[in-house]
Amino acid sequence: MQTLFYIGIIFVLGAFMKWVSSKLRLINVVGYLILGFIIGPEVLGVISYEFIEETHIITDLSLSLIAVLVGANLKYHVIKKVWKQIACVSLFETFFTFLFIGGSFYLLFDLLGLGFAEDQRLPIALLFGGLASATAPATILAIIHELKAKGKFSSFLLSVVAVDNAIALIFFSFIVTGTSSLMGSQSFNIDIILSLFWITVLSLLVGAAAAIISELIDRIFVEQPSIKTTSTLGMIFILYSVSEQWGLNPLFSALVMGVVMANLSNEFCLVKEEFDKHLKDIIFLLFFTLSAMHLNINFLLTMPFVIIVYVLFRILGKITGVWIGAKLSGAEKSIQNYLGIALFPQAGIAIGLTLSLQNEVGFELMAPLILNIIIATTIIHELIGPLFTTYVLKKSEESEDSKMDN
Repeated sequence: MQTLFYIGIIFVLGAFMKWVSSKLRLINVVGYLILGFIIGPEVLGVISYEFIEETHIITDLSLSLIAVLVGANLKYHVIKKVWKQIACVSLFETFFTFLFIGGSFYLLFDLLGLGFAEDQRLPIALLFGGLASATAPATILAIIHELKAKGKFSSFLLSVVAVDNAIALIFFSFIVTGTSSLMGSQSFNIDIILSLFWITVLSLLVGAAAAIISELIDRIFVEQPSIKTTSTLGMIFILYSVSEQWGLNPLFSALVMGVVMANLSNEFCLVKEEFDKHLKDIIFLLFFTLSAMHLNINFLLTMPFVIIVYVLFRILGKITGVWIGAKLSGAEKSIQNYLGIALFPQAGIAIGLTLSLQNEVGFELMAPLILNIIIATTIIHELIGPLFTTYVLKKSEESEDSKMDN
């Protein structure tokens, strides 16, 4: 009864916040984060700590859908001519973001005042480096839809975001296992690397299999898109649950399912439209509102330098990596000069990965700190990021506004 009551409050207040966000020209994600922070235990206390601790099923449900929608942006017919450039740019921007954030947190560890012993310096630097690599697909997709941007730059941007997040998911799994070894007595040896490799391969295969099964089921309901949407949702949730139960990477499996379904079925776009029209807002409202409720207000007041370092070095890593990757792969000048700035937003995937740390053995002390930093920086990324992405899309002359000006 109490759980249903709290969800009802989130829905009602979320509707008002969406209206306020539109009036203030804020992205909905930012409004939901602000709402969660205000009604959470740290400020007004409308929502209790007990409710937040029991909402992991909502988080898993949300992340499974977000991952599928991210993967659905990788369509072969769209990227077949530039896939090498997309791969090169994604690899370099992921690597340099990891390098800049990991390096800055390692070198500035004492100045940041995180409150951990010296032997935690490297694990924390590695974890933040891995988390910084992810980009916010939902925010960028929302801006592209809002501006009605179409063209090579927009397609390239969405493809890079999808590949970027796939790399981040795999990379973070390796980092979590590696840091567990650093903090424990176990050494990071070849057996651990092979185990992670097979987990990644099996996650890929399970995700592809789920997409094929879902497509076979959908063929039964050829002329009934609403039923196809329902069955696809069921397969997404089954996939995520089975992957988690088998010790695989459920987010990566869901992302692979999205990639395979988008390329396997010509009608998956209809299912995606159903998601966008009827489910996306509800999922984002619940996920981001609940995520912000973990934020500790005392942290915001005592560690502003940590937030500044994370935001500054993350965007420097993105810009540097994109420029080098685009230069080496021969991508267009607009990609070299502007794509890195467009990758500024960060939200769902990074928060999801951080939430997954809360249940990892050995991370009990650092996980809450990392979550607070990621949520605090997400608010900044989602407030400033859309301005950067909007500027870049208009600069590329692919938005409807820029076309009208010409």
